[in-house]
Amino acid sequence: MNSNQIIALLPYQEPFLFVDELTEISSEGITGNFTFKEDAFFYEGHFKDNPITPGVILTECMAQIGVVCLGIYIMKDELSEQNHPQIALTSSQMDFFLPVFPGEKVTVVSEKEVFRFNKLKCNVKLFNEKEELMCRGMISGMLKL
Repeated sequence: MNSNQIIALLPYQEPFLFVDELTEISSEGITGNFTFKEDAFFYEGHFKDNPITPGVILTECMAQIGVVCLGIYIMKDELSEQNHPQIALTSSQMDFFLPVFPGEKVTVVSEKEVFRFNKLKCNVKLFNEKEELMCRGMISGMLKL
């Protein structure tokens, strides 16, 4: 299963799709990118005259790439065109270090901690183009076919 096939199986669409490409894929981890569009809906009013990407959106970006895309890859043998995965975020713990501004391209690196009984737990990190750590944490989700 390649990057485009994984992205096509995601249960998201614009304006709530936060995956542009996947650059590394294995059963142990995944790496992908997303560029935050300057005119994204969530920048209006966050913050007045100084927009930054909300932490909940950064968490969602890391969950989509780091948990959902990885989960789809791990379960690829059980998927079909009629059998799309259903995903539920079960927990997240994040630490934020630097702001992400409109127009920035970020890279998400996810490492599988455990996958058991269709629950995937991952260590995730988000970097900017200067390879500075913007945020990191642990995200868990349930995948159901």
